[in-house]
Amino acid sequence: MKILYRNMLIFFAVIFAILSIVLFAFFHVSRQVVYQEAWNRLENYAKSIATQSLRVDLDGDLEIDPTSLVTTDRFLRDQHTNITIYQSPKTVIFPVRSYRFPIGQADWQRLKKGEIIRRKRDNGQRVKLNTRVVKKPALEDNLVNKVTQNVSGEMTDVFYPYRDRNGRLLAVIGVGTMVSNVEANFQQVQQNLIFILLVMGILSVTVSYVLAYLTTKRLDQMRIAARKVANGDFSVRLPVKNATGGSELDNLTQDFNKMVQSLKSSQEEIMRQEERRKRFMADVAHEMRTPLTTINGLLEGLAYDAIPEESKGQSVELMRNETKRLIRLVNENLDYEKIRAGQIIMFKKTFDSVAVLKNIVEQLDQKAQEAGDHFELNLPSELPVYADYDRFIQVMFNIMQNAVQFTSNGKIYVSAERGYQQSIFRITDEGIGMTPDQVKNIWERYYKADLSRTNTKYGESGLGLAIVQELMQLHGGKVEVTSKPGKGSTFTIIFPDEKPVEQ
Repeated sequence: MKILYRNMLIFFAVIFAILSIVLFAFFHVSRQVVYQEAWNRLENYAKSIATQSLRVDLDGDLEIDPTSLVTTDRFLRDQHTNITIYQSPKTVIFPVRSYRFPIGQADWQRLKKGEIIRRKRDNGQRVKLNTRVVKKPALEDNLVNKVTQNVSGEMTDVFYPYRDRNGRLLAVIGVGTMVSNVEANFQQVQQNLIFILLVMGILSVTVSYVLAYLTTKRLDQMRIAARKVANGDFSVRLPVKNATGGSELDNLTQDFNKMVQSLKSSQEEIMRQEERRKRFMADVAHEMRTPLTTINGLLEGLAYDAIPEESKGQSVELMRNETKRLIRLVNENLDYEKIRAGQIIMFKKTFDSVAVLKNIVEQLDQKAQEAGDHFELNLPSELPVYADYDRFIQVMFNIMQNAVQFTSNGKIYVSAERGYQQSIFRITDEGIGMTPDQVKNIWERYYKADLSRTNTKYGESGLGLAIVQELMQLHGGKVEVTSKPGKGSTFTIIFPDEKPVEQ
């Protein structure tokens, strides 16, 4: 089943169920209200009869006004209402000749206490009760017979106690009407409610369809957008009706847009990395071709004795240097991949960084002199640092070597100091410097700030600074760079101290 019809069925079921419950409750309440109004009306009739047609004489006996009573009875018969006056549970004093239900002893006791009884009863099987005329001979049988009706069926009636000033029960006035008369009023209400139910049912179908359509419309939009994204179109964006505190669909739409944006960024990053990888492979192939060609030529010369004896030592040394270049290219790639894969195990300890820095400067001093550079050190006598010894050397060596590579006939300043719970190192060069965009990208893999200097004797691969960044993250430290084109660059390397173990 399509989601449109399924949602429509759900909405309709919910709306129709609510309407049915409300209308059923209203039916029940309306029925109670109709009967309550009928009982109130009958009770008012009984009170009116007690006031106009009954009285207590000087001897304390019941006295009936037959004319008033007959007139009232005729009026009430036109209203489909009957009057019965009891003097005892089995004695009826009006109408004289009639068949009525007797009043039970329990009900009669309640009436003696002054209670008004309301009830529904089946009057289909009647019994003949004792009948007599009280006090007034004018209440003749023929007159009473004229007002007597033959009533049978389900009745609703009220029994009203008539008592004297001393609270003695003299008579009970029963006023009743056929249940069908009461039900007729309720049936009219019921018909109106059924009509309303049908109208609301039609409206619920319409509302259900609209709600289901609006919901599925947005899902269809999302499905079409997902298909475009699957085909490589990452420019798709879905409209959000409420950006703050919206519905579940709004939240889903926002998440979908974020997903597409993330996929777009990932795609752009993949394309950028792929472009740099291709450029890197071309550079590596170019750099590897030169030493391999050199090594191959020297080996052939040695094999055919084409190299003089006095030059063989120099040739071997040249092959060793070219081999080191090849090993460095391979190791840089392997190191970077191991770091990214989390295969590097850090053995952190506290050691003196000053001695290490001086040792690195000695290693790079000859290469710096060849480029016309000069190292200037501003180091304390001792500065402890908490780091992996080998990786610390790798970080500092890469940054210093980078400074030498991009500086010609300039100075390279190396300084170190203690910060708050950290060791701070700065390496400043007077090299070519970098633009803000270059500073932003130097930590990315295969990136080269100066593409014109790819064929240096140091075999720049574009991985050195990327490795530095990854290693500093493993140490929990950071590297900050400030640079100006033509003025040089400053690298600030921060290693945090060892955190104390919590007890």
